[in-house]
Amino acid sequence: MAKNVVPEAREALSKFKYEVANEIGVPLKQGYNGDLTSYQNGSVGGYMVKKMIEKAEQNLMGQ
Repeated sequence: MAKNVVPEAREALSKFKYEVANEIGVPLKQGYNGDLTSYQNGSVGGYMVKKMIEKAEQNLMGQ
């Protein structure tokens, strides 16, 4: 996780990461995840960014 994250947001981002992993079927768990492929880990991060952009666009459009 990024080191420059506001402490209040760190827990929310962590929870979001696990929600996204579960949603796309990546078996992410607390602690060591060295058994996951780069593709799986990248999928989680990429999907997180996609969902955050979608939410920001919705907010900008006033929805």
